[in-house]
Amino acid sequence: MDLFDAATSGTQGTPRPGPGSPLAVRMRPAALEEVAGQEHLLVAGSPLRRLIDVDGPGASRAAPGSVILWGPPGTGKTTLAYLIASTSGRRFVELSAVTAGVKDVRQVIDDARRRLATGGEETVLFIDEVHRFSKSQQDALLPSVENRWVTLVAATTENPSFSVNSPLLSRSLLLTLKPLTSGDVRALVHRALVDERGLGGAVTLAEEAEEHLVRLAGGDARKALTILEAAAGAALSEVPDAPVRTTGADDDAQDPGDAVGRAGADDPGEGAEAPDEDEDRATGEIPAPGTAHGTVVVDLETMERAIDVAAVRYDRDGDQHYDVTSAFIKSVRGSDVDASLHYLARMIAAGEDPRFIARRIVISAAEDVGMADPSALQTAVAAAQAVALIGMPEARIILAEAVVHLATAPKSNAAYLGIDAALADVRAGKVGTVPAHLRDAHYAGAKELGHGKGYKYAHDAPHAVARQQYLPDVLQGTRYYTPTDRGFERSVTERLERIRQILGD
Repeated sequence: MDLFDAATSGTQGTPRPGPGSPLAVRMRPAALEEVAGQEHLLVAGSPLRRLIDVDGPGASRAAPGSVILWGPPGTGKTTLAYLIASTSGRRFVELSAVTAGVKDVRQVIDDARRRLATGGEETVLFIDEVHRFSKSQQDALLPSVENRWVTLVAATTENPSFSVNSPLLSRSLLLTLKPLTSGDVRALVHRALVDERGLGGAVTLAEEAEEHLVRLAGGDARKALTILEAAAGAALSEVPDAPVRTTGADDDAQDPGDAVGRAGADDPGEGAEAPDEDEDRATGEIPAPGTAHGTVVVDLETMERAIDVAAVRYDRDGDQHYDVTSAFIKSVRGSDVDASLHYLARMIAAGEDPRFIARRIVISAAEDVGMADPSALQTAVAAAQAVALIGMPEARIILAEAVVHLATAPKSNAAYLGIDAALADVRAGKVGTVPAHLRDAHYAGAKELGHGKGYKYAHDAPHAVARQQYLPDVLQGTRYYTPTDRGFERSVTERLERIRQILGD
């Protein structure tokens, strides 16, 4: 470790945030209690807990030798790696798969082996973006993982089943991080507003601004804190003599004068000489414009201007969220492709989770397009998978393609109505017994009970349609599915008529 590393790293080698570090770095959790949204990975006895709690007897032997953290950006993968090292007393070494090569990997491993041989501390090797490692780079890790020369913690945003080679995957535990909920993001933002590592109470967020920030973050903590930092900097820069302290880089270079609005003056009373507002504002006697009780307020307009993204007006009670979503679905159902794209754009611009939009598209494909164009469901499912794989902003193109397909496709809700009618009968008690010839005849004694007797194998019949009773007695002759004459379902109608004739229905 050189002098530069010593100055910027902690005891275990984890990075030490400086006063000029970005807000997201300064607010990185320093303890497990501050980790948000990943409680399922931190319960007692979990692999991560066993990696962190190494004080108990045999704890180090029970801990996994390698873990792969898979999750969306900004969910805490790097943070968990840092905490594994810092709370367990292990040495920490970080490599980026973007810049490191096989030589770098081997150098770290050799150093870790030497430390172990001389009684030194264990090494946590954190590899970010491990999916970017080539096969040869991943193979270079295998001996160290196999022999536990290092504790490997690898992070990836892509499905490890496709991006990490099988030998490394089989030697590692795969831990999946969940996207942060709106509540998780909100809690992190509130902490950053008041924590001395963050903004230290210099600003507060207006309700509309907070809602907009949480929406735009999309479950990404890093993105949320980056937006907050930009908005806070914009708000503080607009207030005369306010201390602009968002990254801390300019702590010693702020304008002359005290922080704005630190304390309010008592009413001078009748007959008192009116104070000089400019002078008193500079000395903190009265709040400056855009402040509340001496704290700068970040409103929605300031946030929009700071991040150059206009807020789509969703009210805080969620009415607009549901209204726009409803209009989107109804526009697709109504085959207005232009309106469908408009409402899709509004949801994207408002920061809706693209996975939520994709789920609505899948539902619409089955509910509104149905058998009139069965390929619409294939498109919708493929779009949902692609959105999860690609992410924004490119996911907007995938969503648009699926929306255009659904909006311009012929429509049928016959399958939807059919299953609801069948469910209504089942819930009403119209079930009856399964005809004996259709019952399972594979277990001992089934044939003696008459199960399967007289069953006709459909593939032995002409047209592969065997004439026999399929519905229970109480439902004989019931029709649940009535196809339309639109799209592919027109041909289904013709075929179904012939099938029902053969069945004798």
